[in-house]
Amino acid sequence: MIVFLQNIKKIDMATFDIIMPKLGESVEEATITKWFVELGDTIEEDQPIVELATDKVDSEVPSPVEGKVIKINYEEDAVVAV
Repeated sequence: MIVFLQNIKKIDMATFDIIMPKLGESVEEATITKWFVELGDTIEEDQPIVELATDKVDSEVPSPVEGKVIKINYEEDAVVAV
């Protein structure tokens, strides 16, 4: 997982783990090139949260849910397994 979000629409304030998406069959790792969010930010569903780079493609990852960023597990330039 690359970031934790706290879903602000839920009464129980459930957390949601955003995991590294599959970026292609032969892609095994990606570099986090830019975070678009910071700890404590409130974000909307489909808002870009991070930019990833691989040897084949660069892509932005949108948030699958609305929520508040409560933890970021990797810094920019970190290489993360997919």
